[in-house]
Amino acid sequence: MSEPLTYKSSGVDLDLYQEAMGRLPSLAQRTFTPRVQQLTGGFAGLFRLFGDGKKYTDPVLVSGTDGVGTKLKIAHMSKKYTTIGIDLVAMCVNDCLCLGAEPLFFLDYLALGKDDPDLIASLVAGISDGCVEAGSALIGGETAIMPDVYPNGEFDLAGFCVGVVERDKMITGSRIQPGDVVIGLPSSGVHSNGYSLVRNIVFKHAKLTVNDYVENLNATVEDVLLEPTKIYARALGELLSDDERRWSVTGIAHITGGGLIENPPRILPEGCRMEISKKAWQVPDLFDWLQALGNVPEDEMWRVFNMGIGLVLTVKESSADTVIENLKNSGESPMVLGRVISGDKGIDLLSTSIR
Repeated sequence: MSEPLTYKSSGVDLDLYQEAMGRLPSLAQRTFTPRVQQLTGGFAGLFRLFGDGKKYTDPVLVSGTDGVGTKLKIAHMSKKYTTIGIDLVAMCVNDCLCLGAEPLFFLDYLALGKDDPDLIASLVAGISDGCVEAGSALIGGETAIMPDVYPNGEFDLAGFCVGVVERDKMITGSRIQPGDVVIGLPSSGVHSNGYSLVRNIVFKHAKLTVNDYVENLNATVEDVLLEPTKIYARALGELLSDDERRWSVTGIAHITGGGLIENPPRILPEGCRMEISKKAWQVPDLFDWLQALGNVPEDEMWRVFNMGIGLVLTVKESSADTVIENLKNSGESPMVLGRVISGDKGIDLLSTSIR
């Protein structure tokens, strides 16, 4: 007589799953804001739009969803999983910030080939850290064990953020005009885009390992490549908390895949073009290292990576100094990158300074 089949023999251990799930509530609760409405044993997360002194006239919900891409592979190679969740939150939250929204709450989706309570807890701890940094409540998520889809040790991570903004206070780029100043905020590194090229350069072409030391970067490969994506919620929250400053910001672009070439033009109205000088900032040594290591063409670098700029704002010229000062007071290091000019919708990356 054959042995009876069970869920465990099929690859899903419910006891291990329950152990993992038991570790997660505290990681979520540390992110809760006063408007989270707790529901013990419920099937969905609850969040009050009104409450805690928040009132709206014509609120618009803003949502963003994303993953971490093949940066997950480097986390797997390094066996370091506590920061990859920050990347996930950042990719979603930063997109919502581009509309001038306040990030309200976040949900994640984690899929694995096998139950692993330590791995699950490490990943969700990173998500929790990211939510705390973003001021966004982690109100739910899903952990799926799929042994026939993911090999043992492999996983995928995705999530989404929901924010809110008054309809008449949305920052859509429609008010951008020639003469606006272009301001950049530094990235923390590669962020979470371009990692298929990064892995090809570092591991396949240069034959490095995650533990190799990069002398001119004063760090190991894993430290450099697992640096989490920067979250801009606090700086933008402070900047946009004042109506006058908010009105002076005409557009915000998150510099993700496509770099400075593809992302800023997405917010430009017809008849506006952006000029950015490459001399306005020092491209971090990390990108020079990657370019030299892989003999990557210059144009390819600018088309794939953020090159040290994680967020771009367009600001009315009369308010540029005020905006820059406020961003500095929030701990940022804003830089004037260029300006908006009349012309076909697009961007010019100049090798000369802009007068």
